[in-house]
Amino acid sequence: MRTVLPGLLAPASPLRRRLLLGITAAVAGVGGMAGCGSPAYPPQPGARLRRLAESHWPHRLNIQGTTAGGLSAIDFDAERSEYILLSDDRSDLDPVRFYTAQWAAPWLQPPAPKGVVQLQRPGGGGPWPARRRAEARTPVPDPEALRLRPGTGTLLWTSEGDVARGFGPAFHESARDGRLLREFALPSMFDADALQRRGPRDNLGLEGLALTPDGRHAWLAMENALIQDGPIPTASAPGGPCRLTRMDLATGRATRQIAYVPDAIPLRPLIPGTLADNGISEILMLDADRMLVLERAYATGAGNSLRLYEIDTRGATDVLETETLAAGNHRPAAKTLVADFAHLGLSRLDNTEGMCWGPPLPDGKRLLVVVSDDNFNPLQTTQFAAFEYTDRP
Repeated sequence: MRTVLPGLLAPASPLRRRLLLGITAAVAGVGGMAGCGSPAYPPQPGARLRRLAESHWPHRLNIQGTTAGGLSAIDFDAERSEYILLSDDRSDLDPVRFYTAQWAAPWLQPPAPKGVVQLQRPGGGGPWPARRRAEARTPVPDPEALRLRPGTGTLLWTSEGDVARGFGPAFHESARDGRLLREFALPSMFDADALQRRGPRDNLGLEGLALTPDGRHAWLAMENALIQDGPIPTASAPGGPCRLTRMDLATGRATRQIAYVPDAIPLRPLIPGTLADNGISEILMLDADRMLVLERAYATGAGNSLRLYEIDTRGATDVLETETLAAGNHRPAAKTLVADFAHLGLSRLDNTEGMCWGPPLPDGKRLLVVVSDDNFNPLQTTQFAAFEYTDRP
């Protein structure tokens, strides 16, 4: 997520972007940190999410000599009964990595860390270098989304890329020990243009990743529109269409692509002209065709907004061969609001970027688990929350 320091009106550089989201705490106030053992929040009439538990990791928790934070993705490994958590640290604090942790009912304690694994460069080249020390031709991932691939036990993960340095978004597959197995070839529309005339915007790349239940396909979600497809959202208008791309995991090729239009920014910054944004932060499949889309917004001094939508991928036009999306040349996915997180009883709303299905609940209903990216900012939090999910009739 893009952030700025207090008093700065320009968008933040990648090095500054982590430093401000916590202004929300200072200006808007912070609720108490709800414990995991707190009572489940009563459901609202017609609500499809009911809060079961909430917990937090301490700021800069040390896990096996590394600094935990920046958690931008979560997935559940049913065979090992553990969660996999991807950090979006660009090797600035510690090499690019993911964590494992256990969190189970009755959720009386925060998730218990189990281990950390460094993701490796191609060809057994070791850990990824820090961005500030990387050579000009060496990409440094900005990890944002992760899924465990069923049947293979491998991990699929995305990077937003580094457009300012000439690297577009990327999609990788790694072994559980961190070895890089392959990088998928993405459509050329995602190539970086350092002059920002077309293609992805810096820091607004591949933010979401979902797997179909059969494990054959992965969907990749852009946080905002490509430059040629339209603007970023404003407080008065929705953004241009974000592209969601379906990848065939056997062939490694893109086979379909649809458009999704994010809302106008639902919050206004306390100081006009300071940062406000909205975009896709994660996606998750409900079944072979239906998908949950999490929109995460932020406005300086006003805080965060989290809205969860449902779409049916079959109802949108295939735009894989459409060079520029414009009114009249495609039909975006229709969306239905599942939940506004402001009404779910959380102690606070933060920069939630990870979402996955946990183990089934005793009554057979689905368990939805989310985690927030604290940007390594002491005024933010690594927040875990568990919800009972009810599908529509």
